[in-house]
Amino acid sequence: MTREQDFRRRLMQRFAAGIVVGGAVATSAAYAAEQSGHLDTLTVTSTAIETAGNTPPPTYAGGQVAAGGRLGILGEQDAMNVPFNVISYTDELIENQQADTIGDVLQNDASVAVGTGFGNYSESFKIRGFNLYNDDISFGGLYGVLPRQIVASDIASRVELFKGASAFANGVPAGGTGVGGSVNIEPKRATDEPINRLSTGYTSDGYIDSGVDIGRRFGEANEFGARLVLKRGRGDTAIDDAERENTLALLGLDYDGGDDRLSFDLGHQKTVIDGDRLNLNLGSYTGNSVPDVPHSDANYVPGWNRSSLETTFAMVRGEHDFNDDWTGYAALGGNRTHERTLSGSVSLADEAGNGTVSQLDTAYQSESLASQIGLRGKLDTGTVSHQLNLGYSSVYSRQDVAYEGNFAGTATNLYDPADIPLLDSPSVSGNLSDPNTTGRVYNNGVSLSDTLGFIDDRLLLTLGARYQEIEVNNYSGVDGSSQPGFTESRVTPVYGLLYKATDNISLYANHIEALQQGESAPSQLNYPNLTNPNDILGIVRSKQDEVGAKFDYGNLGGGIALFQIEQPQVSVENNGDGTRTAGYNGEQRNRGLETSLYGEPLEGVRLLASATWMDPELRDTTDGANDGNDAPGVAGYRYVLGGEWDLPDVQNLTATGRVIRTGSQYVDEANNLKVDPWTRLDLGLRYTMPFNEGNLIWRADVENVTDEAYWASAATTGSQTLWQGEPRTFKLSATLDF
Repeated sequence: MTREQDFRRRLMQRFAAGIVVGGAVATSAAYAAEQSGHLDTLTVTSTAIETAGNTPPPTYAGGQVAAGGRLGILGEQDAMNVPFNVISYTDELIENQQADTIGDVLQNDASVAVGTGFGNYSESFKIRGFNLYNDDISFGGLYGVLPRQIVASDIASRVELFKGASAFANGVPAGGTGVGGSVNIEPKRATDEPINRLSTGYTSDGYIDSGVDIGRRFGEANEFGARLVLKRGRGDTAIDDAERENTLALLGLDYDGGDDRLSFDLGHQKTVIDGDRLNLNLGSYTGNSVPDVPHSDANYVPGWNRSSLETTFAMVRGEHDFNDDWTGYAALGGNRTHERTLSGSVSLADEAGNGTVSQLDTAYQSESLASQIGLRGKLDTGTVSHQLNLGYSSVYSRQDVAYEGNFAGTATNLYDPADIPLLDSPSVSGNLSDPNTTGRVYNNGVSLSDTLGFIDDRLLLTLGARYQEIEVNNYSGVDGSSQPGFTESRVTPVYGLLYKATDNISLYANHIEALQQGESAPSQLNYPNLTNPNDILGIVRSKQDEVGAKFDYGNLGGGIALFQIEQPQVSVENNGDGTRTAGYNGEQRNRGLETSLYGEPLEGVRLLASATWMDPELRDTTDGANDGNDAPGVAGYRYVLGGEWDLPDVQNLTATGRVIRTGSQYVDEANNLKVDPWTRLDLGLRYTMPFNEGNLIWRADVENVTDEAYWASAATTGSQTLWQGEPRTFKLSATLDF
C-alpha cells in the first residue's frame, strides 16, 4: 500500500467511524494537502477531521500558526476539540520573522513575557505570570532533551504553547517550572517534496550566518525520511562590544510504515557569548524609583564576560497502531551539557547609577535521561464514546557544579562603566576542571484519562489524574557530601468540559494543576527564632481554573479565556510560643483575561494578534507586610498585534509588521519600584523571486524601529533584577529553495 493509499484509507475510516466533527472546509483541505503533495482535491462540507493523537494539526489559514498541538499524554490535538488553550507557531512564521531563538518566536503571544536568567546568558519566560525556564521545554513531548539555556529556533518545525498548569498532561520537568504553561518543540521532518535550501543572513552590527537544510523521503511509498540542518554564525551584535558565535547540527530520521512509525533525532548546539550585557541586580538598591534606562545599545558589563554553552542531545520515538482504534507509543531521550561562564553583572546602589561588579567563574555539567510509554485509543459504550489515555513518563537529571568568585565588588557606574580588570577569586567551591555532583532529580509518574463524548461528541467531558513522584538529592559542591533533599508524591486531577455550540464555536472549562520542587525555608540570619531554617519545604501544588470560548471560521480563528492560578508561596508564621515556622502559608493568585485572533481574513492579509490583562495578587505574606500587592515581574497587560500584507501593486512583495505593548510591572514584593510600560515596533519586507525551478526569498526586518530604550522585564529570581530590551536591530537574509 502506498503512502497516498494509506492516507486515503485512514481518512475514509475516520468518516465511517463518525470521528468527523464541526469545523471548516479549509482545515480539511489543508490536512489533505500536507499529507501528500499530489492528492486529488477533497471537498468536505462543514466538517473537519479530528486529530487522533498521532498527527499534528494542519497549518491554519495564513500559514503562521496551527490551531492545536501536542498535549502530553493526549497527543496531538485540534484546539477546537479539547478543553484547554493551545496554539502552535509554524516553521513558516519562524523563517519569515527571522527568529533566532525560541524566545523570539514566543514574543508573538501576549500571554508570554520573555526575559533572561539571573546572572547568566539564558532565556526565561513567564507564561500567565509564572516562570518557565528553558530547562523545562520539551522536545517531541519529552522533557530533558533540549539545550538548557538558549534553544535555537532552527531546531523547531513548530513551537507549541500550552497555556495553564500541565502536570497531568506532561508530567513534572526536572527544573520544576511551568505553573502557568508549557512549551513543546516539534522536531523537523522530511516532507514528501524534497527540501534543498541554502541560506545566509546579516544581523547588525556584523553578525553573519549561513545554513544548509536538506530533506528527502525514500522507499517505494516514501516511508523513509531524512532531514539534515547545519547552521553556523559569528560576529558582533547590536549591543556595544558584544559578540556571539553559534553552531548547530541536527539530523532527523523517520520511518512511516502506516501502522508503524519510528523516528530518531540527533543534535548538537554550541553558543559562545562574549561581552554581552547581563541583567541588572537591585538587591541592595536604595533608590526610590527604578533607575533611568541607559542608551538602547549601551553595555555596562566588563569586557571579560564570556559564556560557552554546549549541548549534545538525542531522542528515539516509536508508535504502533494495533488497529484503527488503539495506538501504543514509547520514547527515550536525553542530553549532555557542558557550560563555562565567567560573568560580572552590575549590582546597583542608587539612582545615580553607582554600583559594583562582582566576579563569578562557573563550570556546569549535566546529564539527563527521559522516557515515555503509553497507550491511547477509543471505544463506545452505548451512545457514549470514550477516548482513553494511559501513560508513564520519567525524567532524570544530574548536575555537576563548581565555581570560583570574587564577591567584594569593584566600583562602577551604570551610565559611565569603569574598566574593570579580572581579579583573583578567593571564594572557591569545587574544582572547575572536574566539578562535583551537586544535585540529582528523579521525576516519574503515571497518568490516566478518559474523554467521554455525548450528543454525537458535541459534548466532551475529560476526566483524569496523574500520580507523580519527585525525588531531589542535593550534595556539597566542595566535598560531595549529602545535603538536605526530599522525596514526595502527589496525585493531581484534571477536569475538562467542552461543548461544541455550533460547527464553528466551542465553549470550554477546566481545572488542572501543576507540581514543583519546593523552595527552602529562610535562614536564621533573617529569622533568629525560626524552627526550620534552610529546610526544603517539599512539593508545591498549584491550581488553575479556566473558562473560555474558541472559534474557527476556516480563514479566521481565535478565542477568549478567563483564568485563575493559585501558587503557594513561602511565608513565616508565628507559633505563639516565641518561635516561628516557615511554610507554604502564602499565595500568588493570578487572575487574567486572554484573547487571540489569527488567520487570513482577506486574501493576502494575514493576522496574528493577542492580548492579556492580569491581576497578580500576593496573599497571606509574612506578617501581612505585602498582602494585596502585585507579584513582581508580572505586567498588568500585554498586547501583540502582528500582520502581513501581500502588496497588490508589486507581485511577490509582502510587508510585515508587529507591535508589542507591555504594561508596567513591579520589581519588588513591597511594590516600591515600578517599571514603566513600553512599546516596540517591528517592520519588514519579504520578496520572493523565481529562480530556475525554485525561489530566492529576500527578507529584510528592523526590530525596535524607534530604537526605544526600555526595561523589558523585572523579576525576582534569587534577587530583584531588571533586564534591558534589545536595541534597534537590522536583519537581512536570502534563502534559496531549489
